[in-house]
Amino acid sequence: MSESRLEGGCQCGDIRYAVSGAPVMAAICHCSMCRRANAAPVVAWAMYAQDQVAFSRAQPQAYASSPEAQRGFCPRCGTQISFTASFLPGLIDITIGSLDQPEAMQPTLHYWHSRHLGWAEFADSLPRFPELPPFE
Repeated sequence: MSESRLEGGCQCGDIRYAVSGAPVMAAICHCSMCRRANAAPVVAWAMYAQDQVAFSRAQPQAYASSPEAQRGFCPRCGTQISFTASFLPGLIDITIGSLDQPEAMQPTLHYWHSRHLGWAEFADSLPRFPELPPFE
């Protein structure tokens, strides 16, 4: 994942963003909060330092999904774009599915696998962590 610059945005186009440099990690999250927020069995995220992400046009609207976390979404079309949390200072997750070229960002692990849905199995050999992976 050595992409120097990728772009993405919401379904309606009101929110656009660019990410620069390599992500801290790219992963598939199985937690119930991500499932609920995205109405999907899993969500693929790319985590960046906040200064690697630049929003143009509109900013995502924030929703406090828990006391320590906020999810950013488009208020017009509802596309979820980002996730930030007090326990991840200075970092922002961007939904890989909102990238213009999501195939350019391949996840390297699964986290919160302890919460995965039994019918949503992936035939890959990526590492699986019961909760958040260790940060080195």
